[in-house]
Amino acid sequence: MQTDQRVARLSRLAAGATLATALVSGLAAGQQTSSKSSDWSAVDQALGRKGAAQPGDVMKYSFPRSDLQVTVNGVQVKPGFALGSWIAFKRTTASAMMMGDLVLAEDEVAPVMRVLQQGGVEQTALHNHVLGETPRVMYMHVMGHGDPAKLAQAVRTALGESRTPIEAPAAPAAAAPTIDLDTAVVARALGTSGKVNGGVYQVSIPRRERVTDHGMEVPPSMGVATAINFQPTGGGKAAITGDFVMIASEVNPVIRALEQHGITPTALHSHMLTESPRLFFMHFWANDDAATLAKGLRAALDQMAVKTSAKRATR
Repeated sequence: MQTDQRVARLSRLAAGATLATALVSGLAAGQQTSSKSSDWSAVDQALGRKGAAQPGDVMKYSFPRSDLQVTVNGVQVKPGFALGSWIAFKRTTASAMMMGDLVLAEDEVAPVMRVLQQGGVEQTALHNHVLGETPRVMYMHVMGHGDPAKLAQAVRTALGESRTPIEAPAAPAAAAPTIDLDTAVVARALGTSGKVNGGVYQVSIPRRERVTDHGMEVPPSMGVATAINFQPTGGGKAAITGDFVMIASEVNPVIRALEQHGITPTALHSHMLTESPRLFFMHFWANDDAATLAKGLRAALDQMAVKTSAKRATR
């Protein structure tokens, strides 16, 4: 009997040791995965600049087209208003997913596309965002899956076929962002607040449902949130642009809401190929009283399943 008890006790001790070893190994593996997911130094090196961490474990790299002097209906467009190329990465189990939007002059489209294809980066859309701009600007949406550093190098090489400034801009002196716009009034009308970036008030409004592509969740920070930008044009006015991210049943109600408030839809198209639910992106333009335009934009948002935080402003 005593021998049986000793054997049982030794078995329990061995099982406990095995469990402890497994827990330690699991913890170490988890720490290694966490460390890997937070280390973007190889991507930083490939792209020649630091990324900005975004919600949803996303790392985003911006390439503002400060070299382009674009005018739309008499408005000189700031890079942060409608000329911001970007690439974003999110770790997957084995590698990474990359999505982005490249702002290109017409003569840059073909060489950039060719190099991206050679580097394993796919194009998911190519189109306009605004109307009547001078010079003409095109927007190339891209996607890739694989080693993030290799994807980043492919993008860097492709951008070298354009006139996109590759060298990282010098860090600006620390100062409170200023803008000639009553952002508090705009935020109340929209039902959500934004941030000032390069003289532009930028607002991002996520959808309520989960968006996936290739079975992976695509966080709002990877381009599936409605984006609204205000660029002041003086006297309380602002030019507005951006894109509404909609499912099919929302498209025409949003068009009607925009037109009823003097806001012109300028493009309607897809940005991805295999997302779920199927999404449509509508770009827009207006230049008028900023508070009035914000109310019109909110009327359009009210036709969509989006997350806003404040009550709608009274008209």
